[in-house]
Amino acid sequence: MSDEAQRQAAAADQFAIEVDGLRKVYHVSKAGGRGRVDVVAVDDVTFSVAPGRSLAIVGESGSGKTTTARMIMGLEQPTAGRIVFGGVERAHGRLGSRERRRYGREIQIVFQDPFSSLDPRQRVGDAIDEVIKLHFNQSSAERTARVAGLLDQVGLDERHGRALPRALSGGQQQRVAIARALASMPKVLILDEAVASLDVSIQAQVLNLLADIREETGVTYLFISHDLAVVRQVSDDVIVMRRGQIVERGPTATVLDQPKDSYTKTLLSAVPRRGWKPQRHRTVAD
Repeated sequence: MSDEAQRQAAAADQFAIEVDGLRKVYHVSKAGGRGRVDVVAVDDVTFSVAPGRSLAIVGESGSGKTTTARMIMGLEQPTAGRIVFGGVERAHGRLGSRERRRYGREIQIVFQDPFSSLDPRQRVGDAIDEVIKLHFNQSSAERTARVAGLLDQVGLDERHGRALPRALSGGQQQRVAIARALASMPKVLILDEAVASLDVSIQAQVLNLLADIREETGVTYLFISHDLAVVRQVSDDVIVMRRGQIVERGPTATVLDQPKDSYTKTLLSAVPRRGWKPQRHRTVAD
């Protein structure tokens, strides 16, 4: 093995994701359409996540947390900075077909609105099967068994697999989105406000499900959220962002119980359920 290959292997073992000096600038039209102005959405963001860990990025709307996640996914191109996945730096610019396939398999994202991310005309089982077919060379029988296993893993069954998305509740749709994301056996799962649209009782079920999946699979989570009560339950470490910059970071319990930055204190004071710690219970399909 070459020195570079050894370095990449060592980095992959140490970190699932490394982000170094990430920056995103948008060139937008001024009011009235006269000229353009630069808007800095993300400014010098640096962090790393070890395999199997869960990192939350929190902040108000416009803080840059979702833009950061989209750059990691390859949905937005950074203006500057480095993104290293599995010890290999992702090239800037348009991703090649091989790199898109690798990213599509090893990094997946679950969005806030599950219905908008599902094809309303495609049955749930077919949506999951489509991902397996894309990334793995398996027979129809093997894929069918894998679909059933994924549905079972998220607390659904074959009846749900035969349904169209509109026939499912919001919580069930989000479980489908999670199952589809897991179908490629990703190393990293980005959850962008993944429980924000669910009511509190269903949130607890989905969060418990995510905790169980991480324990079973060792997947790494990058959790994007504005809800600090949710963050307390789901993450090991937390980054607080404001106006595109990181203002505080550290172990979740330390940051939320002993915040140092005034902005973090403001976020905590605005949480109506401050101190809420949901009880663990067995996840069941809602």
